[in-house]
Amino acid sequence: MTRLKNDTFIRALLRQPVDYTPIWIMRQAGRYLPEYNQTRARAGDFLSLCKNTELATEVTLQPLERFSLDAAILFSDILTIPDAMGLGLYFAAGEGPRFERPLREEAAIRSLIVPDPNTHLRYVMDAVTSIRKALDNRVPLIGFSGSPFTLACYMVEGASSKDYHQIKTMLYARPDLLHHILDITTQAVIAYLNAQIEAGAQAVMIFDSWGGVLSYAAYQEFSLRYMQQILAGLKREHDGERVPSIVFTKGGGLWLELIAESGCDAVGLDWTVDIGEARRRIQDKVTLQGNLDPAVLFSSPETIAAEAEKILASYGHGHGHVFNLGHGISQFTPPENVKALVDAVHAQSARYHQA
Repeated sequence: MTRLKNDTFIRALLRQPVDYTPIWIMRQAGRYLPEYNQTRARAGDFLSLCKNTELATEVTLQPLERFSLDAAILFSDILTIPDAMGLGLYFAAGEGPRFERPLREEAAIRSLIVPDPNTHLRYVMDAVTSIRKALDNRVPLIGFSGSPFTLACYMVEGASSKDYHQIKTMLYARPDLLHHILDITTQAVIAYLNAQIEAGAQAVMIFDSWGGVLSYAAYQEFSLRYMQQILAGLKREHDGERVPSIVFTKGGGLWLELIAESGCDAVGLDWTVDIGEARRRIQDKVTLQGNLDPAVLFSSPETIAAEAEKILASYGHGHGHVFNLGHGISQFTPPENVKALVDAVHAQSARYHQA
């Protein structure tokens, strides 16, 4: 394999020396970019876009043509796994993702099977391979999955939720059923991420978007436990190169020490956590990723640069920091403000990496 032309992101994940703090942005290929909206219109709908290899490749690369980002992330969706399990994923206009057949009956839960990623999710692997070729080793490619608990939330609720009534009822009334869903889903995520690595993903991220809605004890039992199993089952090397892993629990600031011990290489932070305090708490055991409030990008370039500097200064000197937002970018973000952020991070971070 030809070596990466820019491997700053990978080296930062592995806590190796870098010349500046690398940056990528969660949901960097998305609705805030006019070219993305044009490509999505050509595809017809979101799922068709995900399943079209050529168009998924096109939108993955779009932000890299505008901004000097240090990584690309596969254009896909976290709900591909439950869709491959037969739950019937669809996207209702203005309502987000929904499932035709949410898991409410024990018989349906007991009949869940682990989908073969190279058969039922072949379109994702084809996209990974296509994107790697198109990137031509310019920057690394991130593969990803939802966490088992986050996937289970959608699978049981049937859609996004404000109160998590269905899954929390199951969690406390029938924990055996929820554990069965989580066990099957964990096996599926391990197979899925390893297939992405085989297809060319050079780092992988687990999005635990809803882990933060759990209690302290429930988080460990129903979310972290299963992410630990995934991390233990991941391929750590491919083609002679280390494949680092990132775990991001939104709302997980209370459990940083536990997450840092999970076996991951990096912990993603949301914007409610001070990154310097997070670094002191985990004592440089893993890299930290984050954690600008996405709403900062609605402000001026000067404010964006100042807020970025606060995070860089809080983390301080040394390696082990990947700059990112504390959650996904808003669809209403002006693209020129993303450029202001990327340029500011690159320009301002170099002095924190000088010997």
